[in-house]
Amino acid sequence: MEVIRSQKRTVSNDVVSTPTLPLYLTAPHMEVRLEEFELFAIDRLRVLKGVSDGLARARNPNEMDDLVETLWKEHMRLSNVSEMINKDIISHFVLRLVYCRSDELKKWFLSMETALFRHRFRLKKIEEQRAIVGEFGLPYKAVIGAELESLKERLGLVARSHGQISSDVENIYYKVPFEEVPDLVASRRVLLQKGFAFVAGTQLVSLVVTQFRSHLSKALILTNRKWTTTIREREKDRLTPIVEALSTSYLGPDYSQSNEYADISLKDIDQVSKSSFPLCMRHLFEKLREDHHLKHGGRMQLGLFLKGVGLKLDDALAFWREEFTKKVGSERFDKEYAYAIRHNYGKEGKRTDYTPYACSKIIISAPGAGDHHGCPYRHFSEDNLKAALSRMGLSSRGMEDVMDKVRNRHYQLACTLTFEAVYGTSCDTGINHPNQYFEESQKILKSKTPAAPV
Repeated sequence: MEVIRSQKRTVSNDVVSTPTLPLYLTAPHMEVRLEEFELFAIDRLRVLKGVSDGLARARNPNEMDDLVETLWKEHMRLSNVSEMINKDIISHFVLRLVYCRSDELKKWFLSMETALFRHRFRLKKIEEQRAIVGEFGLPYKAVIGAELESLKERLGLVARSHGQISSDVENIYYKVPFEEVPDLVASRRVLLQKGFAFVAGTQLVSLVVTQFRSHLSKALILTNRKWTTTIREREKDRLTPIVEALSTSYLGPDYSQSNEYADISLKDIDQVSKSSFPLCMRHLFEKLREDHHLKHGGRMQLGLFLKGVGLKLDDALAFWREEFTKKVGSERFDKEYAYAIRHNYGKEGKRTDYTPYACSKIIISAPGAGDHHGCPYRHFSEDNLKAALSRMGLSSRGMEDVMDKVRNRHYQLACTLTFEAVYGTSCDTGINHPNQYFEESQKILKSKTPAAPV
């Protein structure tokens, strides 16, 4: 796969011969525009993050099938079938490069791609599933003749014990080494005999997924070697910056401009901080009021958030001056801090209009001693987090649900569950940005406020 700069679209001219569910066994030989290299990867990343959220919410297999189908249509579907297949393949190999770079990244990508493959496979018709099995070149043959007849009664018992109704499909069984279908063995959904599992035609997904995961795991190791020894340095001025940024990309709105639900002033900022700030910003706000100071990381995280929720520059200067001058004095504030505030609003330096931090950026920050920025769900101790959640009004049950997600490192889902507990409503999209939390909160609160008489 060669990445090029070109105004001419080349992907659609290099159609890869492959089934509608690629196995990604080898990288395709095709030219890819630099723009598509990144955009295709972002679209697939949206799908994988949706899958991750669904799994973290413990959705059942049928719900996950529906979710994957919806995500795929929304982010990966193209009207031209061959172009859609190429987008599928290109995006997978780009993200393979992105997520091969550390054990943590590899683990996440391997789990999400395997889950995506599993549910895409489940959505295929049985004939398509068998064709995919053939593509893998698996050495398993259907059990036939006398061997099948001798096992029919026991196979039927296994099927009926799980509420399965005998059918022509389930009369096709494959004889497989039991260690290759550990999920079926663990749930006792297969007949075991002499080291072999007899897998029904409707259970082909377990066979294929095991092979898919094994292949991808090995491929990620090889990709990492190529990345570290060759690609990273060779592409340092072109692809490397894109690859290194994609794993922490925030894929939603940037909240650089406030809307009707995000427009606050100094007179109501304290009340709004209690009613609508997410825990990360609420903590920073309270510490600022308490200590009359925040270190640089805290000033950036809170300051850009406040900008995103509609605090105008003049109000921002007044807000920070009111607190800081209680500790450092007006002259020092004007000399050391006011410039940075104006800079964040694009009024100094390069006039860049800086955007508020997303959850992905906040979570990977590394607050040190005396810092208060970062993500409370990741950076607080368990006792401190529980105390903070209690102050937000969470019940014992709600708090335990949040802590369960924290222990499993689902920090954004923990924040989502906090939102749902505080406002008594579901948030199916999940919380991905502090300003999103604020806006969704304001929508709920304003919908409950009676309209003023005209």
